[in-house]
Amino acid sequence: MTALPIIDGHNDVLLRLWLKKNGHEAHDFIAGDGEGQMDLPRILKGQMAGGFFAVFSPPEPAWDHDDDDLNPPPVGGLPHGAALASATAMFDLRDRIFAESNDSVKHCLCAADIEAAMAAGQLAWISHIEGAEAISADLSNLDAFYARGLRSLGPVWSRPNHFGEGVPFRFPSSPDTGNGLTPAGEALVKRCNALRIMIDLSHITEKGFWDVARLSNAPLVATHSNAHALSASSRNLTNEQLLAIGESRGMVGLNYATGFLRADGGWSANTEPDVMIRHLEHMLKFAGENCVGLGSDFDGARIPGFIKDVAGTPRLIEAMQYAGFGQDLIEKIAWKNWLRVLKSTWGH
Repeated sequence: MTALPIIDGHNDVLLRLWLKKNGHEAHDFIAGDGEGQMDLPRILKGQMAGGFFAVFSPPEPAWDHDDDDLNPPPVGGLPHGAALASATAMFDLRDRIFAESNDSVKHCLCAADIEAAMAAGQLAWISHIEGAEAISADLSNLDAFYARGLRSLGPVWSRPNHFGEGVPFRFPSSPDTGNGLTPAGEALVKRCNALRIMIDLSHITEKGFWDVARLSNAPLVATHSNAHALSASSRNLTNEQLLAIGESRGMVGLNYATGFLRADGGWSANTEPDVMIRHLEHMLKFAGENCVGLGSDFDGARIPGFIKDVAGTPRLIEAMQYAGFGQDLIEKIAWKNWLRVLKSTWGH
């Protein structure tokens, strides 16, 4: 099989770069700093044609726990002012990347932009906010973020905010670990529908998931989540949720985080390709072959050692080939399904 372009559903490279605070974060991304799991040279080596670049406001104080702990302490809420300041700073960093990239990175506001970027060999950048603490409870600044290019939004991360509750990291656990959307959260869903901002359900409680399913007129999307039947993490999706995603012609992106892949919930880099393949097969069975893609969580999670970083993504494609996935199916998983659901959500 010839090299395939890949559209990836989630990464946290902006947070990694912003936390460096060295004054040349944009250059580090474009030239390649070799740190973390992503930069532009490794993105190109890994055949990544585009993806969702998250703006994530970190907890305050910093989340201080051992990642080997299967049940870390819950993360408290984040004040709106702190979230707005960090989110604005990461949008500013994103803009410096665009300005300094010599047109190697294209900010994509519609599906046609993604297609144009892929045709021109540019990295298709989709702007996403993970956890909506930076959005005012009355939604008064949502349109301003939309004007800056916001096209995908996760109402909650794994902590509560004015819009609802997120899923604390628990293993083993049911996903139904809290309440659903608040009235402000319901208003946020409706406004996102009106603006055609994609709603990401990856960190929301099961109750919140079904609230969005009831309210939204858009496809249901979980950008970086796995199958709860194979790894009983609170972050993963039940078979019923996967069926609902398929019925809405939505998307689920395979999360590479080992703790959400492994049957033991462990954060071990010694996680074999067949573990990822089993999740893909399960999600394909319940959501359907048009509704499954990739959502790595690069620079936000521990991932299998055989991939290591974004440059190693083709090894997952090879694992799909070895498992007997046909070329048409692999192309859907690699990029076509993401483009389809974005056309449906955003329009052409």
